[in-house]
Amino acid sequence: MTKGFTFSLPVSVVVLAIFYIYFTTVFIFIDRWFGLMSSPGLMNAIVFTAVALMCVFSYTVAILRDPGRVPADYMPDVEDDQNPMHEIKRKGGDLRYCQKCSHYKPPRAHHCRVCKRCVLRMDHHCIWISNCVGHANYKVFFIFVLYAVVACIYSMVISGLLLVPLSVALSVLLGWHIYLIFHNKTTIEYHEGVRALWLAEKGGTVYKHPYDLGIFENLTSVLGPNIFSWVCPSSRHIGSGLNFRTAYHNAVGASMSK
Repeated sequence: MTKGFTFSLPVSVVVLAIFYIYFTTVFIFIDRWFGLMSSPGLMNAIVFTAVALMCVFSYTVAILRDPGRVPADYMPDVEDDQNPMHEIKRKGGDLRYCQKCSHYKPPRAHHCRVCKRCVLRMDHHCIWISNCVGHANYKVFFIFVLYAVVACIYSMVISGLLLVPLSVALSVLLGWHIYLIFHNKTTIEYHEGVRALWLAEKGGTVYKHPYDLGIFENLTSVLGPNIFSWVCPSSRHIGSGLNFRTAYHNAVGASMSK
């Protein structure tokens, strides 16, 4: 599902930056260092163009793809044995209900004040894509950042130190989301987990993020079961976004196999 798009200044800045970096890298620095008509120059231009195209494609999809809407008729089934994990409010213990959208929130869904609706598995609202980063577009957003880092580092090698600040900033962002994927967390869940960990330690208990399935399973749940598709902006594996596997499922499966 795609969403409508209106003019956004941050998106325009990113688009201009992408074209500026591509133009200067290919037609100024590669041409100056190797010559575009030479074999090394042509090879570098082709490789950088391929990376830039993947970057632009991933960025476009991240902007246009709807991050995931909660169905209007969604109702949590507390008696569903296949989905024993239900998130509740911090106060009162009731199932999470969005007063603004007038429906229950599925696990990991949150209300975005900018988009004015609930978003499935919401990570954050990103002004640079004028869209929320959520269930349906998280992988493609991650792939965009990955290709952007590769392109910046590639260009930095060719053009010298001009892109150091941007390369460092994007590398930090990429590293942050790699950490989140390794632990199967969203940015919101990370900050909620810090508080939950503090409360658990204060109460003498141990807190474990319920969606942490182990590094490899966390990777496959976000990037897909096929390793060769991890760097492709595809999202056929993501499911409905209304429920997610938890560590509880693994524990039950392990106990039943004994």
